[in-house]
Amino acid sequence: MDLYQTDPEFMERFAHFAWGEVVNEENQQLPEKPRYLAILAALIGCGGVDAYCETLPKALEGGMAPEAIKELVYQAVAYLGYGRVLPFLNGTNKLFSAKGIGLPLPGQAATTLENRLEEGAKAQAEIFGAPMKEAWKNGHINRWLAANCFGDYYTRRGLSLAEREMITFCFLMAQGGCEPQLIAHVRGNRQLGNDRAFLIRVVSQCLPYIGYPRSLNALACIDRASSE
Repeated sequence: MDLYQTDPEFMERFAHFAWGEVVNEENQQLPEKPRYLAILAALIGCGGVDAYCETLPKALEGGMAPEAIKELVYQAVAYLGYGRVLPFLNGTNKLFSAKGIGLPLPGQAATTLENRLEEGAKAQAEIFGAPMKEAWKNGHINRWLAANCFGDYYTRRGLSLAEREMITFCFLMAQGGCEPQLIAHVRGNRQLGNDRAFLIRVVSQCLPYIGYPRSLNALACIDRASSE
């Protein structure tokens, strides 16, 4: 259904704000790829499957590679769970098929089932510091975190480590209730070169899609991490 036909007054203001004012705000702009990467991650984080499917063709037209989009969706499973991410994976596959993008895409795995724990711990250490190389020894959940979240997803090709940390920030920001983890990943983003100004631009570009409360919470987490 065309919202410009059913809800013209709403769409006049939403389109002006989200696709005009926000995109063009001075000192808050992002290049096309990171902007769409952040928005799609935020839409997955807040459960906005219809808005995600609406935005996905624009992301492809804006130059995002299908591989980058798939990597975004795969990594979301570690932060939102299979139950919440499956509709986004199905929606992505449906759109790719409609556009003639052959599936499956070329493989991007960079680890094996034998070395995923070791490589995942290395990725954690690169993001959060050397002590993380041993963090997996602190119980089975931490071992899973290193092997699965980082070894299975963060090590994959298709997105850089800095891009992966940025989308994790967006997953956590958009779902809410994850402030301790969000603060930790602000630090991780900084370690990889995604500084305070960049993260504020990310929040700004995602705000129309996740609302003011979660955006303001994210800004507070950025400030808290920056003051430490």
